[in-house]
Amino acid sequence: MEKVSLIVERLDGYSQVARYAFLSYPRAMTSEEKISLIAARLQDRYGPVEVCRRDPVEELITTILSQNTNDRNRDRAYASLMDRFGSLAAVKDASPDEISAAIRIGGLHRQKGGRIKQALERIAAERGKLDLSFLGDLSLEEALDWLLSFPGVGRKTAGIVLLFSFDEPYFPVDTHIARVTRRLGIVGPREDPHARMNRILPKDPHFMRQLHLHLIRLGRDVCRPRRPECGRCPLADLCPSAESILASG
Repeated sequence: MEKVSLIVERLDGYSQVARYAFLSYPRAMTSEEKISLIAARLQDRYGPVEVCRRDPVEELITTILSQNTNDRNRDRAYASLMDRFGSLAAVKDASPDEISAAIRIGGLHRQKGGRIKQALERIAAERGKLDLSFLGDLSLEEALDWLLSFPGVGRKTAGIVLLFSFDEPYFPVDTHIARVTRRLGIVGPREDPHARMNRILPKDPHFMRQLHLHLIRLGRDVCRPRRPECGRCPLADLCPSAESILASG
């Protein structure tokens, strides 16, 4: 009781939702129940996110560009790529050095430039054109394995292509989601977050997209790597880490 009182005191002056939650919600629930509650809280906090389906080749390239950088630099790098070459077909025919120079703003430009070149060349060689629509005819596992066979394409990148371009129920986990779900106790410290989240989440692509985007926003705005603002978090009462963070001041 002393620990709870200290936490509530630390929450004083922060959101009423966070303060009320410590006193009102049970902590014993299944992972599936916890995920449902988390999704509902984040939907209330941030509202629905409109998502426009993008061409899967474009989604693949922009996701490669997003690796180890933020959305702003990703978008600037892709815009620079299109300004320089005009189309992904022209990017495919450019040299790795030319591609790397065009995406310098996105960071790791030499590594990403080589991967983009390899990806576009392989797609064109195997499919006859820059078209990934055939992935929609494969099973989820087959499509995932095919994308994972590309250098530099991991489960996050492959998952984003499948979830956002093909409406496939595969939940991609980025660094923000991994951090938030571990702090929430949903994913163990040594557990594979992709395996865990895809095991417990409902196989609903819309639910997955909204949760994916909401968790990323929470990770950027509130549950940051350093000095997370637990007092402003709508999930504080569901988070085992919040008690120690708030108590430590």
